[in-house]
Amino acid sequence: MKHGLRALAGYLLVAGALHAVTFFVDPGAGDDQAAGTSTEHPWRTLKRAQQAELRAGDQLLLAAGVRHTGRLYFESLAGTAAAPIVIGSYPRPGVDPRATALMDGRGTPGALGLKNCRHVRVENLALTADGGAPVGDMRCGLLVEVDGAGEYPGIVLNRLLVKSVSFEQPGFVRPAAEVKTANGNGRYGWGIRFIVRPGQAVLRGITIRDCVIDRVDHTGLKFTAPVDGIRDVLVENVVVSNSGGPGIQLSGVTGGRFANLTVDHSGSTGDTRNWGRGSGLWTWSTRDVVIERSRFTNANGPGDSAGVHVDYHCRNVIVQYNLSARNAGGFCEILGDNFNCAYRYNISVDDGRRVKGRNGAFQEGKVFWLSGFVGSGQPPRGPFNSYFYNNTIYVGADIEAKFAIAPTAAGVLIANNIFCLVGRSSRVAGDQAPDERVAERAGERVFFANNLFLRADNWPEGLGLQDTAPLLGDPSFAQPGGLALTDYTPRNRALVKDRGIKIPFIPGDEIGLTLGLEVAEDIFGQPVVGAPDLGAIELR
Repeated sequence: MKHGLRALAGYLLVAGALHAVTFFVDPGAGDDQAAGTSTEHPWRTLKRAQQAELRAGDQLLLAAGVRHTGRLYFESLAGTAAAPIVIGSYPRPGVDPRATALMDGRGTPGALGLKNCRHVRVENLALTADGGAPVGDMRCGLLVEVDGAGEYPGIVLNRLLVKSVSFEQPGFVRPAAEVKTANGNGRYGWGIRFIVRPGQAVLRGITIRDCVIDRVDHTGLKFTAPVDGIRDVLVENVVVSNSGGPGIQLSGVTGGRFANLTVDHSGSTGDTRNWGRGSGLWTWSTRDVVIERSRFTNANGPGDSAGVHVDYHCRNVIVQYNLSARNAGGFCEILGDNFNCAYRYNISVDDGRRVKGRNGAFQEGKVFWLSGFVGSGQPPRGPFNSYFYNNTIYVGADIEAKFAIAPTAAGVLIANNIFCLVGRSSRVAGDQAPDERVAERAGERVFFANNLFLRADNWPEGLGLQDTAPLLGDPSFAQPGGLALTDYTPRNRALVKDRGIKIPFIPGDEIGLTLGLEVAEDIFGQPVVGAPDLGAIELR
């Protein structure tokens, strides 16, 4: 039957290559006994479409403007770089040409699943999977997984809307203790997941563009792999909102650029099924990744829940040119066994409002945190060679700005930042281990100089690290407390213009940052000419 359909599909041998076929699915006008190779004779169900033997260059297109129920799941699809397999939508007469097909995976493991596939492009689809009969241990809008030996390149996701993905039925109340576990022990709905199972498998060359993820139980966009199991990732123009867990999470990723992201209200408690905790983005066992030109706002949760945080076992993670605002956990969080990670040319607004012991919080929110944590029960280690420069930090009078630096931190550079902290500042400890201490003396290999503070007490005493050449004064921001980057343009030009220094290597560090220590432009893309200004904005 399948071979007959392919013959009907008109595969012809021309110049040594097969012509690709497009298959169509329309639940209203389709017939599963039809050929499925034209809009006049489409298939009706996803179950029938799943039986298609998709080959390089083939397309499987779902009728736009209608709901397609069930799950679409494929294994071992083998497109090529020149002829990927495409799964997407096609327009129907009388339907808004901007409409897409809606795949509804309610009561299944998820709307769309791909396993051990190469060169597959998924585009112009909406996916949902809100509750229904419990199946398996998770439910995903889209799941990409590999477990076979070899490389699996070329997964591309374009213009997807993933919304309302929950494992449990509406009305389910997540146990309160769940939020205190490292990642949750229950069953959750996830937006888009990539999973590489331990073994010899590698996912390579993932591209995700122009996607929106909204209202999922746990993480919006998640990558999970052994170290180096996922390589060369490009994510840009992605919006994640109201995720019950982190907005975006990376584990085992090597090589990537995450840019022009908008992540808002991660760790949301807007649905009782949500986990209720999560940073806008966080990394673990991740290397050579840049996170830039993005907005991370309103992260919530009793622990972590920063705008972006670098969890342990990472190398060369650079956080630059971002807005981080009103995140409960804070702005800069670098954990243990991290090497040569950096926050530079970011603007932070009212980050770190969380107060330990209030509303179930078990960690303080912090503007700046270097922690040696590498797992429960393990001796703290590092972080090593942490670079923090040319950031603009504003904290209003109603928030106490808190800082923590573990005594294991070795190699620290803090320079050219603006700390405009209107209220009190304090040092904290004990958030990740009962016996955790703050550094009581300067750590090893420190360069801490040439930062602007609103007042001398902005940097609390007793942290061990103190600025050796501080500057004091009010930068006179255009609109402090606002959420536009232009709100943090200093009007006190004499205080910040050309007052920055060239960023040196941390003593004893011969690596610096993979992109180099010098930057060519500021947070607006304006060129840095001559000596840099203080903070994230170059004044013209």
